[in-house]
Amino acid sequence: MTGATGVAGPGAAAGAVVRRPARPRRSGWTPWLYLAPALVVLAGLLVYPVYQLGLISLLEYTQAQVSGGEPTSFQGLANYATLLRDGQFWSVLAATVVFAAACVVGTLAVGCALAVLLTRVRAVPRLLLMFAALGAWATPAITGSTVWVFLFDPDFGPVNRVLGLDGFSWTYGRYSAFALVLFEVVWCSFPFVMVTMYAGIRAIPSEVLEAAALDGASTWRVWRSVMAPMLRPILVVVTIQSIIWDFKVFTQIYVMTGGGGVAGQNLVLNVYAYQKAFASSQYSLGSAIGVVMLLILLAVTLVYLRIVRRSGEEL
Repeated sequence: MTGATGVAGPGAAAGAVVRRPARPRRSGWTPWLYLAPALVVLAGLLVYPVYQLGLISLLEYTQAQVSGGEPTSFQGLANYATLLRDGQFWSVLAATVVFAAACVVGTLAVGCALAVLLTRVRAVPRLLLMFAALGAWATPAITGSTVWVFLFDPDFGPVNRVLGLDGFSWTYGRYSAFALVLFEVVWCSFPFVMVTMYAGIRAIPSEVLEAAALDGASTWRVWRSVMAPMLRPILVVVTIQSIIWDFKVFTQIYVMTGGGGVAGQNLVLNVYAYQKAFASSQYSLGSAIGVVMLLILLAVTLVYLRIVRRSGEEL
């Protein structure tokens, strides 16, 4: 006979079939039902604007079409061909890549250094540093940019007075303007890296660090050989996230350099697209630049998602 639980009893025949309790079936649509409200909102906020961006990039769309004076005409990939033949586009793209790379390196350096510092100081200094960093992170970009412009003002800026550079305009030269914007971007971006890396350092078992110290490893050796490999998944994630943020910087460049600097010497792709679309009324070319940026960031995002998935599997 078979027991109530489906396990064969001692007197059961040798060929008796053992029945197991049926597992409840989970509908494959259940997760999507929970995600449906958020997906609807995202579709309205992201999918439709991206569709319009791609559509305008394929049309002839200037001020005449915006005003309704002339009908739009389909151009295909002509706007992209015009863009790729534009030497200024390639120089702006190169400047954007270099500027974003410098911002990422500076953000990671400052964030990681302060994360290590947080593990070495007492509770009160740690709390004050946390509050100061989160204050910088929470400051709106336009507010922070305006404050930094005042701090480095050639006539009234306190930084120039301390450095003895009265009358020196940081935004006049190309490299000094990029450096000033870089400082502001690092200032408002390092808290994310600092907090994330600090949490990762705290998650490292203390026994591992104590064993390395007992073996006579220096602080730099402990960081390079013990902590860095264990923090690699987190470090890769914050690096990719910083690349995405810094590649599409707009507000800081536009506010601090007056729309791209003297003769457009401080243009990045976002500001360049804005100038093409709204200053020159070449909305199609501006949309084409936006699509190119979207494809670049999409590639970076796919790499980011793949790394996050691998990190989850490793952890």
